[in-house]
Amino acid sequence: MSSVVRYIPAADSAQALAHFQQRLTFETDCADVHYALTHEQPDFVLLDVRTPAMFAASHVPGAINMPTRTIAAQRLGDYPADTLFVVYCAGPHCNGANKAAVKLAQLGRPVKEMIGGITGWLDEGFTLASEAAVA
Repeated sequence: MSSVVRYIPAADSAQALAHFQQRLTFETDCADVHYALTHEQPDFVLLDVRTPAMFAASHVPGAINMPTRTIAAQRLGDYPADTLFVVYCAGPHCNGANKAAVKLAQLGRPVKEMIGGITGWLDEGFTLASEAAVA
């Protein structure tokens, strides 16, 4: 008798490889973003797509605040067309990063979601910045 885990069979290895490789083209995680920001020359723009008030209270260090509703071609004009944008919001309970990713993709911009958002960042043990700390 099979467990509930095996009730639906796993995909074959080729299907699993294609699926998980494709997922990585759409998302990155907090640990990779943190490492890139602290140990490498970041080759992406990290966008916090929450409200300005939420950003001021706390955000990932190095992030730029660009609420989803404000993403538009003219706001992105200072960035080369091939700039990779990594978007995040509050966490897994929030779809703001997905909405922002849709807008960026509609504008022809490369985009990935930082899965976990602020919640994931804190779960990894990383610290947040605030406007009060920056000033």
